Amino acid sequence: MLEMVVHGITLDPVSQMPIVVLKAKDDDETVLPIWIGIFEADSILRQLQNVEPPRPMTYELMKNVITQMGGVVDKVVINDLRDSTYYAEVHILQGNNRLIIDSRPSDAINIALRFSAPIFVEESVLEKSRVPKPEEDEEKKKLREWLENIKPEDFEKGLG
Repeated sequence: MLEMVVHGITLDPVSQMPIVVLKAKDDDETVLPIWIGIFEADSILRQLQNVEPPRPMTYELMKNVITQMGGVVDKVVINDLRDSTYYAEVHILQGNNRLIIDSRPSDAINIALRFSAPIFVEESVLEKSRVPKPEEDEEKKKLREWLENIKPEDFEKGLG
């Protein structure tokens, strides 16, 4: 497994859908873009910008419930990629028990950010998500080049 951090949120230039961009914690070469929903992207962006909602939103509620039940999120793991869909797990420690909850990556990332928990990606997921260079079509090539040239100021634009 490789530990990754949220590098930011950006928009797909073709579909205009939000993408959460994960980068390897200890290496700038490994990047994993995951297309997510607008509401999940907004929630990640608000958390990255330290914007507190006036009332608990879904992920704050989840954090409150887990905490009140004596739990803590130990880590999240993006553990599979099947049929262009990523899968994740939220690992919760509650006393001597470890609970592993199936999750969408966008939800797992949102929860990890609220608990300051590490985000891991299985090596097999990184391998499956790599775009093969010899067969790369023009659209994939443009997207890859765009992702490779993302600058920090691109993330400051937000979602609108």
